[in-house]
Amino acid sequence: MTTTIALVDDHELLRSGLAAIVNSIEGYRVVLEADNGQVLIQNLKNKPAPDIILLDITMPVMDGYETASWVKANLPDTKVLVLSMLENDGAIIRMLKHGARGYILKDSNPKIFKKALNSIRDSGYFINELVSNKLMHYINQEDSLDAQVMPIQTLSENELTFLKWICTDKTYKEIADEMNLSPRTIDTYRDNLFKKLQIKTRTGLAIFAIKNGIIDI
Repeated sequence: MTTTIALVDDHELLRSGLAAIVNSIEGYRVVLEADNGQVLIQNLKNKPAPDIILLDITMPVMDGYETASWVKANLPDTKVLVLSMLENDGAIIRMLKHGARGYILKDSNPKIFKKALNSIRDSGYFINELVSNKLMHYINQEDSLDAQVMPIQTLSENELTFLKWICTDKTYKEIADEMNLSPRTIDTYRDNLFKKLQIKTRTGLAIFAIKNGIIDI
């Protein structure tokens, strides 16, 4: 059975190369190409939804964030795999929050790309160094996460403030400056939160903050 793919990227040359790679992998076929989310939606009016959408983030008219949200709301059986040059936590968190099932960088080698496609097709997710299994389920499995959410009341005011800064692009040193604290104190807040929340990464802390309403994206 063939897995159908839609490519959404505003760089035509890259899109053409990506289409050639996808079509060369047994079991996959590109059925639609678009240079932004709006074109994707227009093209889907008279076509069946693809199994997987390979989605860029930075695009004109309708970017990846908006497109992923639309897919999540309108094509529940279609899975989104993000292909982007953006490696920062904020971009990854937002795309996962909007329903993406995996996130890889455009400079990934073809073997990683093929592995990502197979994983999305077979398990519904692709978990790599950018996205932990816990993080994916934290966003997409609402019911099972309720029991994992720690009451906000157990966190100190400074810890809550620190969590807000975690969701920015600032370094730990810059966060220390903003909070008028030493870098060592900030490291202590971070390590204590890792232990309290059973989270291992900064991205995980940011997701906790989003899920608990400490900050909105």
